[in-house]
Amino acid sequence: MSDGPEWFAPKRYGLGSGLPISWQGWAVTLAYVALIAGLVFWLKDRPLQMVPAMVLPTIALMVICARTTRGGWRWRWGEDDD
Repeated sequence: MSDGPEWFAPKRYGLGSGLPISWQGWAVTLAYVALIAGLVFWLKDRPLQMVPAMVLPTIALMVICARTTRGGWRWRWGEDDD
């Protein structure tokens, strides 16, 4: 178990986070989806500006997920965590 908050469950196979397991995780996920949808709507006629505009929110989401995933990010092979 980690010392910090646990907002996301770890993936069973591979590296990264799975689904949110707390309201904070769902709030972060929904805020990210709303922000990306807003960027798509706002920049729909400028696709070359859309991609760089999505990089910062995506990196921010990845950092939040990595720091708040139960057990942290590590490669998993499907075994149960101890």
